[in-house]
Amino acid sequence: MKSLRIGLLSDTHGYLHPGIFTFFKDVDEIWHAGDIGGMQTARELEAFKPFFAVYGNIDDHLTRTAFPEILMLERGEMRCLMMHIGGYPGRYTPKAKEEILNYRPHLFISGHSHILKIIPDHTHKLLHINPGAAGYQGMHHKITFVRFRLENGKPGELEVFEAERRKV
Repeated sequence: MKSLRIGLLSDTHGYLHPGIFTFFKDVDEIWHAGDIGGMQTARELEAFKPFFAVYGNIDDHLTRTAFPEILMLERGEMRCLMMHIGGYPGRYTPKAKEEILNYRPHLFISGHSHILKIIPDHTHKLLHINPGAAGYQGMHHKITFVRFRLENGKPGELEVFEAERRKV
């Protein structure tokens, strides 16, 4: 597999920070870990780059129809599992743990908490990424999203975008 650059975000809640378009300018795909906030937001991201997403707990019926609750992506030798509410290593939700045991991903992505986390899970031999919250709604103080490279079956070159939580 050639190197693939991924832009990862979650919890936009219908707001697209302008930094998304510059930070993700050179990515090959955008992945969204739920709470998109409506189809207009999804359409704007789809028009910008190839777009893959799961729906979150605040997403309406149209968004839930357009996107799955759980998404399994295979990129070369890399298996990626994405869901909105999944927890993190040592504290997975029952559904996430079941999916991890069944699918055996190398990368597990979730959102929901609005807290940026990048944690290796040695028990399940995977990397967990929660990109934090890219939108304005919620209790978080910083807007965050992540980009990384998939190469030789591994994620690498992880970079974080961080901005104060205020509308631009």
